[in-house]
Amino acid sequence: MSFKRLDPEDFLVSVDSITATAWSTNSPTLTTFFTSSTTSTNDSYYKNVYQTASTLSSAAVQFAIAYGNSKGSGSANYNDLVPGVSPTRTVYGQYRNLVYGSETATFIFATVTASDFWAISVDRARYKEHLLKGTFNLQIKSGSTTINLTDNSGMVSTDTYLDCGRVYQIISGSNGVANTSINANGYSLSSGSYGLFLPDIATIILNPLALSQSIALEPSRTSDSEGNNITRLFAAISGAASFQVNSEETVTSDYVFVRARNSEFNYSENPSFISGSTGDVIFSNFINSPQTYMTTVGFYNDSSELLAVAKLSKPLVKDFTKEALIRVKLDF
Repeated sequence: MSFKRLDPEDFLVSVDSITATAWSTNSPTLTTFFTSSTTSTNDSYYKNVYQTASTLSSAAVQFAIAYGNSKGSGSANYNDLVPGVSPTRTVYGQYRNLVYGSETATFIFATVTASDFWAISVDRARYKEHLLKGTFNLQIKSGSTTINLTDNSGMVSTDTYLDCGRVYQIISGSNGVANTSINANGYSLSSGSYGLFLPDIATIILNPLALSQSIALEPSRTSDSEGNNITRLFAAISGAASFQVNSEETVTSDYVFVRARNSEFNYSENPSFISGSTGDVIFSNFINSPQTYMTTVGFYNDSSELLAVAKLSKPLVKDFTKEALIRVKLDF
Protein backbone atom coordinates (compact mmCIF):
# COMPACT_ATOMS: atom_id res chain seq x y z
CA MET A 1 0.00 0.00 0.00
CA SER A 2 1.30 3.44 -0.93
CA PHE A 3 0.09 6.89 0.09
CA LYS A 4 0.07 10.28 -1.60
CA ARG A 5 -1.38 13.62 -0.44
CA LEU A 6 -3.85 15.14 -2.89
CA ASP A 7 -3.41 18.73 -4.04
CA PRO A 8 -6.26 21.30 -4.27
CA GLU A 9 -6.21 21.12 -8.07
CA ASP A 10 -6.99 17.40 -7.85
CA PHE A 11 -10.58 18.19 -6.79
CA LEU A 12 -13.45 19.35 -9.00
CA VAL A 13 -17.13 19.80 -8.10
CA SER A 14 -19.76 19.40 -10.82
CA VAL A 15 -23.55 19.85 -10.66
CA ASP A 16 -25.83 17.99 -13.08
CA SER A 17 -29.60 18.04 -13.54
CA ILE A 18 -31.27 14.65 -14.04
CA THR A 19 -34.86 14.51 -15.29
CA ALA A 20 -37.29 11.61 -15.43
CA THR A 21 -40.97 10.94 -15.92
CA ALA A 22 -43.02 11.42 -12.78
CA TRP A 23 -45.67 8.78 -13.34
CA SER A 24 -45.20 5.11 -12.51
CA THR A 25 -46.28 4.25 -16.07
CA ASN A 26 -42.83 5.55 -17.18
CA SER A 27 -44.64 7.73 -19.71
CA PRO A 28 -44.44 11.54 -19.64
CA THR A 29 -48.23 11.77 -19.94
CA LEU A 30 -50.72 10.09 -17.63
CA THR A 31 -53.86 9.18 -19.58
CA THR A 32 -55.80 6.87 -17.26
CA PHE A 33 -57.19 7.92 -13.90
CA PHE A 34 -58.88 5.87 -11.17
CA THR A 35 -60.01 6.45 -7.61
CA SER A 36 -60.58 3.86 -4.93
CA SER A 37 -63.95 2.14 -4.84
CA THR A 38 -63.65 1.84 -1.05
CA THR A 39 -65.13 4.63 1.03
CA SER A 40 -62.66 6.24 3.41
CA THR A 41 -62.91 8.78 6.20
CA ASN A 42 -60.35 10.82 4.25
CA ASP A 43 -62.70 11.32 1.29
CA SER A 44 -63.93 14.63 2.72
CA TYR A 45 -60.36 15.92 2.71
CA TYR A 46 -58.72 14.39 -0.37
CA LYS A 47 -58.89 11.54 -2.87
CA ASN A 48 -55.95 9.58 -4.19
CA VAL A 49 -55.77 9.03 -7.94
CA TYR A 50 -54.24 5.85 -9.39
CA GLN A 51 -52.95 4.96 -12.85
CA THR A 52 -55.06 1.79 -12.88
CA ALA A 53 -57.90 0.26 -10.90
CA SER A 54 -57.03 0.49 -7.21
CA THR A 55 -57.96 -3.18 -6.71
CA LEU A 56 -55.01 -4.31 -8.83
CA SER A 57 -51.58 -5.05 -7.36
CA SER A 58 -49.98 -2.69 -9.88
CA ALA A 59 -52.00 0.28 -8.65
CA ALA A 60 -49.89 3.13 -7.29
CA VAL A 61 -50.95 6.57 -6.11
CA GLN A 62 -50.03 9.18 -8.72
CA PHE A 63 -51.47 12.29 -7.11
CA ALA A 64 -54.17 13.47 -4.70
CA ILE A 65 -56.96 16.01 -5.18
CA ALA A 66 -58.28 18.28 -2.42
CA TYR A 67 -60.62 21.25 -2.17
CA GLY A 68 -60.14 24.08 0.30
CA ASN A 69 -62.47 26.91 1.25
CA SER A 70 -61.65 29.66 3.75
CA LYS A 71 -65.29 29.77 4.95
CA GLY A 72 -65.67 26.01 5.25
CA SER A 73 -68.23 25.87 2.44
CA GLY A 74 -68.49 22.83 0.19
CA SER A 75 -68.51 20.24 2.97
CA ALA A 76 -70.54 19.38 6.06
CA ASN A 77 -69.55 20.96 9.38
CA TYR A 78 -67.82 18.86 11.99
CA ASN A 79 -70.41 20.01 14.47
CA ASP A 80 -73.76 21.62 13.63
CA LEU A 81 -73.29 23.93 16.61
CA VAL A 82 -70.06 25.32 15.13
CA PRO A 83 -70.80 26.74 11.67
CA GLY A 84 -68.09 27.12 9.05
CA VAL A 85 -65.69 24.61 10.62
CA SER A 86 -65.46 21.74 8.16
CA PRO A 87 -62.95 19.64 6.18
CA THR A 88 -62.68 22.26 3.43
CA ARG A 89 -61.70 24.90 5.97
CA THR A 90 -59.12 22.54 7.44
CA VAL A 91 -57.68 21.88 3.98
CA TYR A 92 -57.55 25.60 3.26
CA GLY A 93 -55.58 26.24 6.45
CA GLN A 94 -53.18 23.36 5.82
CA TYR A 95 -52.27 24.52 2.32
CA ARG A 96 -52.09 28.15 3.42
CA ASN A 97 -49.47 27.21 6.00
CA LEU A 98 -47.66 25.00 3.50
CA VAL A 99 -47.54 27.57 0.70
CA TYR A 100 -47.28 30.88 2.57
CA GLY A 101 -46.10 29.80 6.01
CA SER A 102 -48.79 31.99 7.54
CA GLU A 103 -52.16 31.50 9.20
CA THR A 104 -53.50 34.80 7.90
CA ALA A 105 -52.37 34.85 4.27
CA THR A 106 -54.79 34.58 1.36
CA PHE A 107 -54.28 32.87 -1.98
CA ILE A 108 -53.53 35.30 -4.78
CA PHE A 109 -53.67 34.19 -8.40
CA ALA A 110 -51.74 36.85 -10.32
CA THR A 111 -53.60 39.90 -8.98
CA VAL A 112 -56.89 38.29 -7.91
CA THR A 113 -57.49 37.09 -4.34
CA ALA A 114 -59.51 33.90 -3.94
CA SER A 115 -61.25 32.32 -0.94
CA ASP A 116 -61.14 28.75 -2.29
CA PHE A 117 -59.04 26.48 -4.51
CA TRP A 118 -58.51 22.98 -5.80
CA ALA A 119 -55.16 21.39 -4.92
CA ILE A 120 -53.34 18.64 -6.79
CA SER A 121 -50.43 17.13 -4.87
CA VAL A 122 -48.16 14.74 -6.75
CA ASP A 123 -47.37 11.70 -4.63
CA ARG A 124 -43.91 11.82 -3.01
CA ALA A 125 -42.93 8.50 -4.57
CA ARG A 126 -43.37 9.96 -8.06
CA TYR A 127 -40.46 12.42 -7.91
CA LYS A 128 -36.99 12.59 -6.37
CA GLU A 129 -36.31 16.26 -5.58
CA HIS A 130 -38.90 18.47 -7.28
CA LEU A 131 -41.00 18.82 -10.43
CA LEU A 132 -39.42 20.18 -13.59
CA LYS A 133 -40.74 23.58 -14.58
CA GLY A 134 -41.99 23.93 -18.15
CA THR A 135 -43.10 20.28 -18.31
CA PHE A 136 -46.42 20.78 -16.54
CA ASN A 137 -49.26 20.29 -19.04
CA LEU A 138 -52.74 19.50 -17.74
CA GLN A 139 -55.92 19.25 -19.77
CA ILE A 140 -59.23 19.86 -17.99
CA LYS A 141 -62.57 19.17 -19.65
CA SER A 142 -65.97 20.46 -18.61
CA GLY A 143 -68.88 19.53 -20.84
CA SER A 144 -67.58 19.82 -24.39
CA THR A 145 -64.93 22.43 -23.56
CA THR A 146 -61.29 21.56 -22.85
CA ILE A 147 -58.55 23.85 -21.63
CA ASN A 148 -54.79 23.22 -21.73
CA LEU A 149 -52.95 24.49 -18.67
CA THR A 150 -49.23 24.98 -18.13
CA ASP A 151 -46.92 27.05 -15.94
CA ASN A 152 -45.48 30.37 -17.13
CA SER A 153 -41.85 29.48 -16.38
CA GLY A 154 -40.92 29.96 -20.03
CA MET A 155 -42.12 33.57 -19.91
CA VAL A 156 -40.36 34.86 -16.79
CA SER A 157 -36.71 35.79 -16.50
CA THR A 158 -36.61 35.84 -12.70
CA ASP A 159 -38.08 33.21 -10.39
CA THR A 160 -40.51 34.26 -7.66
CA TYR A 161 -40.46 32.58 -4.27
CA LEU A 162 -42.99 31.91 -1.53
CA ASP A 163 -42.38 30.16 1.78
CA CYS A 164 -42.68 26.81 -0.03
CA GLY A 165 -40.10 27.66 -2.72
CA ARG A 166 -40.47 28.71 -6.33
CA VAL A 167 -43.90 29.72 -7.63
CA TYR A 168 -45.16 30.13 -11.20
CA GLN A 169 -48.55 31.22 -12.44
CA ILE A 170 -50.67 28.60 -14.21
CA ILE A 171 -51.81 29.82 -17.61
CA SER A 172 -53.55 28.62 -20.73
CA GLY A 173 -50.88 27.24 -23.05
CA SER A 174 -48.32 24.46 -23.21
CA ASN A 175 -44.73 23.74 -22.17
CA GLY A 176 -44.36 26.91 -20.12
CA VAL A 177 -45.60 29.32 -22.81
CA ALA A 178 -48.98 31.06 -22.97
CA ASN A 179 -51.76 30.66 -25.48
CA THR A 180 -51.89 34.27 -26.64
CA SER A 181 -55.41 33.92 -28.03
CA ILE A 182 -56.61 34.80 -24.50
CA ASN A 183 -54.06 37.56 -23.93
CA ALA A 184 -50.32 37.93 -23.64
CA ASN A 185 -50.35 36.56 -20.09
CA GLY A 186 -52.37 33.46 -20.90
CA TYR A 187 -55.23 34.29 -18.53
CA SER A 188 -58.00 36.81 -18.01
CA LEU A 189 -57.09 39.74 -15.79
CA SER A 190 -60.60 39.79 -14.31
CA SER A 191 -60.39 36.24 -12.92
CA GLY A 192 -56.65 35.97 -12.39
CA SER A 193 -54.36 33.16 -13.40
CA TYR A 194 -55.55 29.57 -13.45
CA GLY A 195 -53.54 28.80 -10.35
CA LEU A 196 -50.08 28.36 -8.88
CA PHE A 197 -47.47 25.81 -9.93
CA LEU A 198 -45.23 24.99 -6.96
CA PRO A 199 -42.51 22.63 -8.23
CA ASP A 200 -40.48 22.42 -5.01
CA ILE A 201 -43.40 20.86 -3.11
CA ALA A 202 -44.90 19.14 -6.20
CA THR A 203 -48.23 20.92 -5.79
CA ILE A 204 -50.65 22.56 -8.22
CA ILE A 205 -53.18 25.04 -6.82
CA LEU A 206 -56.07 25.71 -9.21
CA ASN A 207 -58.19 28.85 -9.23
CA PRO A 208 -61.93 27.94 -9.43
CA LEU A 209 -62.88 31.47 -10.57
CA ALA A 210 -60.69 31.29 -13.67
CA LEU A 211 -61.90 27.78 -14.49
CA SER A 212 -65.55 28.74 -14.07
CA GLN A 213 -65.20 31.67 -16.47
CA SER A 214 -63.33 29.73 -19.15
CA ILE A 215 -64.85 26.23 -19.13
CA ALA A 216 -67.77 26.56 -16.66
CA LEU A 217 -66.12 24.31 -14.07
CA GLU A 218 -67.23 25.64 -10.70
CA PRO A 219 -67.24 24.09 -7.22
CA SER A 220 -70.26 23.96 -4.95
CA ARG A 221 -69.93 26.56 -2.22
CA THR A 222 -73.03 25.66 -0.22
CA SER A 223 -72.52 25.94 3.52
CA ASP A 224 -72.73 22.81 5.70
CA SER A 225 -73.32 20.60 2.68
CA GLU A 226 -71.15 18.05 0.90
CA GLY A 227 -70.45 19.54 -2.53
CA ASN A 228 -68.44 16.63 -4.00
CA ASN A 229 -65.96 19.18 -5.32
CA ILE A 230 -63.07 16.73 -5.32
CA THR A 231 -65.09 14.41 -7.55
CA ARG A 232 -65.93 17.32 -9.87
CA LEU A 233 -62.29 18.08 -10.56
CA PHE A 234 -61.42 14.40 -10.89
CA ALA A 235 -64.13 13.99 -13.53
CA ALA A 236 -62.79 17.04 -15.40
CA ILE A 237 -59.22 15.67 -15.36
CA SER A 238 -60.10 12.07 -16.25
CA GLY A 239 -62.44 13.30 -18.98
CA ALA A 240 -59.59 15.12 -20.73
CA ALA A 241 -57.19 12.21 -20.02
CA SER A 242 -53.90 14.10 -20.33
CA PHE A 243 -51.67 15.09 -17.41
CA GLN A 244 -47.98 15.61 -18.06
CA VAL A 245 -45.20 16.58 -15.67
CA ASN A 246 -41.60 15.44 -15.19
CA SER A 247 -39.43 15.27 -12.12
CA GLU A 248 -35.98 16.80 -11.72
CA GLU A 249 -33.08 16.02 -9.44
CA THR A 250 -29.86 17.95 -8.93
CA VAL A 251 -26.90 15.63 -8.45
CA THR A 252 -23.66 17.07 -7.11
CA SER A 253 -20.57 15.12 -8.11
CA ASP A 254 -17.13 15.48 -6.57
CA TYR A 255 -14.41 14.46 -9.01
CA VAL A 256 -11.05 13.47 -7.56
CA PHE A 257 -8.09 13.06 -9.92
CA VAL A 258 -5.53 10.62 -8.58
CA ARG A 259 -2.24 10.92 -10.44
CA ALA A 260 0.36 8.17 -10.30
CA ARG A 261 3.56 9.51 -11.85
CA ASN A 262 6.18 7.26 -13.41
CA SER A 263 8.30 7.22 -10.25
CA GLU A 264 5.39 6.48 -7.91
CA PHE A 265 3.49 3.35 -6.84
CA ASN A 266 5.95 0.96 -8.49
CA TYR A 267 6.68 -1.06 -5.35
CA SER A 268 4.29 -2.96 -3.16
CA GLU A 269 4.24 -4.17 0.45
CA ASN A 270 2.29 -7.24 -0.60
CA PRO A 271 3.85 -10.50 0.74
CA SER A 272 4.24 -11.70 -2.84
CA PHE A 273 6.55 -8.73 -3.47
CA ILE A 274 8.39 -8.16 -0.17
CA SER A 275 9.60 -10.82 2.23
CA GLY A 276 7.82 -10.46 5.53
CA SER A 277 10.74 -11.74 7.57
CA THR A 278 13.63 -9.80 6.03
CA GLY A 279 11.91 -6.98 4.17
CA ASP A 280 13.84 -7.81 0.99
CA VAL A 281 12.41 -7.84 -2.52
CA ILE A 282 11.66 -11.47 -3.24
CA PHE A 283 12.55 -11.36 -6.93
CA SER A 284 15.81 -9.59 -7.73
CA ASN A 285 14.63 -8.37 -11.14
CA PHE A 286 11.95 -6.33 -9.32
CA ILE A 287 14.65 -4.23 -7.60
CA ASN A 288 15.48 -2.06 -10.61
CA SER A 289 12.52 -2.98 -12.80
CA PRO A 290 9.51 -3.47 -10.53
CA GLN A 291 5.95 -4.01 -11.74
CA THR A 292 2.76 -3.64 -9.74
CA TYR A 293 -0.97 -3.86 -10.42
CA MET A 294 -3.22 -1.07 -9.15
CA THR A 295 -6.68 -2.34 -8.17
CA THR A 296 -8.06 0.03 -5.52
CA VAL A 297 -7.93 3.71 -4.58
CA GLY A 298 -8.63 4.58 -0.96
CA PHE A 299 -9.21 8.08 0.43
CA TYR A 300 -7.98 8.87 3.93
CA ASN A 301 -8.22 11.95 6.10
CA ASP A 302 -5.38 13.41 8.16
CA SER A 303 -6.26 11.03 11.00
CA SER A 304 -5.59 8.05 8.69
CA GLU A 305 -9.29 7.14 8.68
CA LEU A 306 -10.57 5.50 5.49
CA LEU A 307 -13.39 7.65 4.06
CA ALA A 308 -14.09 6.15 0.64
CA VAL A 309 -12.93 3.34 -1.62
CA ALA A 310 -12.91 3.24 -5.42
CA LYS A 311 -12.42 -0.06 -7.25
CA LEU A 312 -10.90 -0.17 -10.74
CA SER A 313 -12.75 -2.24 -13.32
CA LYS A 314 -9.57 -4.25 -13.91
CA PRO A 315 -6.00 -4.24 -12.51
CA LEU A 316 -3.84 -1.47 -13.95
CA VAL A 317 -0.21 -2.32 -14.70
CA LYS A 318 2.27 0.19 -13.27
CA ASP A 319 6.09 0.48 -13.65
CA PHE A 320 8.71 3.18 -14.16
CA THR A 321 7.72 3.57 -17.84
CA LYS A 322 4.02 4.25 -17.15
CA GLU A 323 1.95 7.00 -15.56
CA ALA A 324 -1.69 6.70 -14.55
CA LEU A 325 -4.52 9.22 -14.13
CA ILE A 326 -7.51 7.80 -12.29
CA ARG A 327 -10.68 9.89 -12.11
CA VAL A 328 -12.92 9.05 -9.16
CA LYS A 329 -16.50 10.32 -9.12
CA LEU A 330 -18.32 10.74 -5.81
CA ASP A 331 -22.08 11.47 -6.06
CA PHE A 332 -24.01 12.93 -3.15
